[in-house]
This record gives sequence, structure tokens and C-alpha cells, in this order.
Amino acid sequence: MNDLKITKATIDDVSTLQSIGRQTFFETFADVNSEENMKKYLDESFATEKLSAELKNPSSYFYLAVLEQKVVGYLKLNTADAQTEKEDVNALEIERIYVAKEFHGKKVAQALYAQAEQTAEEIKATYMWLGVWEKNFRAVSFYTKNGFVQFDTHIFRLGDDEQTDLMMKKVLS
Repeated sequence: MNDLKITKATIDDVSTLQSIGRQTFFETFADVNSEENMKKYLDESFATEKLSAELKNPSSYFYLAVLEQKVVGYLKLNTADAQTEKEDVNALEIERIYVAKEFHGKKVAQALYAQAEQTAEEIKATYMWLGVWEKNFRAVSFYTKNGFVQFDTHIFRLGDDEQTDLMMKKVLS
């Protein structure tokens, strides 16, 4: 994985981001959600207009994991008013870390997480936080291994299905 590069996404990457976003979300959750709910979520969350607005938001950061000129994962971070929950303005939200299934276990997520830590340091965040589906055991384990602890729960809507997310945070020194 020495050739793995983490690059900051720009508005020119909207279609690439749309593609890897849809692919990785589908690979991660299609088995445990209805086809209708998946379609609704993918259509809304990865609509060109929505992603373009998010890419243009100075309080959001997108990074692509690129291996041999192929995008294999991505990271979305939010600060200030871009955060999906009302958290501290000095906090950094990890909204998404997704990696293509064929690259699971190859340290791509860890490289994306390292970028999140670097960004947190650059913006002088006091803590990082995220929401992760309680049944996404792989992700919960990943975040726990990286020092996150649960502090609350919230409801995440996937189509018409209300799912419980664990709210996790890591205080930075």
C-alpha cells in the first residue's frame, strides 16, 4: 500500500466522489437495508447538487484515497456549522470514512483516519466526534481501536427506517 495517496477533493472531483460514495455505501449497507431505502438514500445523499454544495462549503473537507490512479475510498470532515449535530465549534466531525470492499483490511481507512487527525491538528480542534450505526461492528471496532468512546446516541434515517447511531468522541491533547 506504499502507493496509496490521500488527496484533497475539489469541485472537479464531484463525479468521482459521487461514484465512490455510492459504491462504498451500497457495499457496506445493501445487505441489511431494503432496496427502496437504499435507493432513496443514495439518490438524495449523493445528488450532484448536494455534493457540489458540500464540496464548496469551507467548513467541510473531502479527501480521496487513491491507489494506482484508482479511487478506493474517501473521507468527509465537517467543522463549525457544517457539522451534522450541534457540537462545539472547535470540534471536528468525521462524517464519513468509506473504503471499497476489496480494499478492506489494507490500511486504507487508517490512512484516511490519519488525515482526519492531521486536519484536527491543523484547525486546533479540541475533539473529534462521529456517529456510527450500532450494527456496523467493523466500524465501531475501528473507532474504538483509535481511541474513540461512546458519549450518546442519535437517530439516523435511512429512507423510512430509523436506525440508532452511536455517538463517539476522542478528546485531543
